[in-house]
Amino acid sequence: MVGEGLRTEDLDLCFQKLVVFVGGGSGGGGKMINWKDLPMELLLRILSLVDGRTIIMASGVCTGWRDAICLGLAHLSLSWCKNNMNNLVVSLAPKFTKLHTLSLRQNIPQLEDNAIEAIANRCHDLQDLDLSKSLKLSDSSLYALAHGCPQLTKLNISGCSAFSDTALAYLTGFCKNLKNLNLCGCVRAASDRALQAIAYNCSQMQSLNLGWCEGVSDIGVTRLAFGCPDLRALDLCGCVLITDESVIALASRCIHLRSLGLYYCQNITDRAMYSLASSRVKGGDDKHHNDLWESVKSSTNRSQRYKNEEEGLEKLNISQCTALTPPAVQAVCDSFPSLHTCPGRHSLIISGCLNLTSVHCVCALQAHRAATSNLPPHPHAH
Repeated sequence: MVGEGLRTEDLDLCFQKLVVFVGGGSGGGGKMINWKDLPMELLLRILSLVDGRTIIMASGVCTGWRDAICLGLAHLSLSWCKNNMNNLVVSLAPKFTKLHTLSLRQNIPQLEDNAIEAIANRCHDLQDLDLSKSLKLSDSSLYALAHGCPQLTKLNISGCSAFSDTALAYLTGFCKNLKNLNLCGCVRAASDRALQAIAYNCSQMQSLNLGWCEGVSDIGVTRLAFGCPDLRALDLCGCVLITDESVIALASRCIHLRSLGLYYCQNITDRAMYSLASSRVKGGDDKHHNDLWESVKSSTNRSQRYKNEEEGLEKLNISQCTALTPPAVQAVCDSFPSLHTCPGRHSLIISGCLNLTSVHCVCALQAHRAATSNLPPHPHAH
């Protein structure tokens, strides 16, 4: 039983240290009230500082606390539960109906469809749900969430390999406020068909993780770029089918893109890099990608290439993209001052690309110049 071993004496000892003054006057006097009489606002403030296990224990102390927690609790994590998480969720869902955030991350798969159905039937205000590594869940869970939790804005189903693209597409038709979606490792769910549904239904999408979803191709990514122009972060690591066409579409349509993961996308060539670089030259409307080299070279003034340093790429992972050459990657680095290769600030990740070691950000170049300027003069210098 959850909370077993928590005694009244333990709570008394704990709350003897919490002094709450009521009334009081100019003399600073007051009296300490019983811990069971704590105002709901103070109770919820205290519980916001402790873990989910303590919150559940506290809900069993007395009727007042139970009612206050059930009505006021908005954030809960059960990721600490290593055993019987499924039964715990089924028992708690009818009580904590006002939840906005719920984390059910697992190391060992425990959750089953009946737990997710209990959440969908009771927690209609849920906005942020983490179901990562829930290997036992089936499409029934996504169908239940579609009908019961239409306010979802953030959903993590990474590693849920049993979900299909049909169920995911269905979910997006009801949860149209989704802004953050993690599909890493969802090989069956993350298909071009699902991406087309996301593009059509979830135009507010800002962060999407498609890592290691090997079925994703240029068709899906291009649709995504046109349907979700507010994308800020996109992880395509391990999406081996995508080519330059995907990057070109993102560069021209997603002008707020801040993070792009292309790890092991070995079909990516210099053409994609020049497309990213030139997106700051021509405002993202490049119709003639064959002229990318010239358009980048002609914009020697950084302020012309990069109109607003508060925007643009600040993280780019091109590790194992072995077809890329130094001039193309340097053009991207020069166009986006937030990309760094210097120690401690690596945001342009090029591991596994030995031919790109000559690429450096402005910080690295400035440090090199400063170091060389401090060298003693050559003895033969006049």
